[in-house]
Amino acid sequence: MTETNKFDFPFEVITKPRHEYQSLAYADLGLPKAPAIMIGGEVIIQGRDIDEQELEKILSQRLAGK
Repeated sequence: MTETNKFDFPFEVITKPRHEYQSLAYADLGLPKAPAIMIGGEVIIQGRDIDEQELEKILSQRLAGK
């Protein structure tokens, strides 16, 4: 699902049942351990939840080129 946000750029949210993320088929895709956030091809966070404030900080830094 593509959404918009206060940073005014589109993003995609992909959700699946936990058992799909824990499957061998998912591991074979080479994607980061869920839950994860990727910007482009770079993994920003994986294997843990992130609160909205931390996510906004990371996005602000990325948009500022830091």
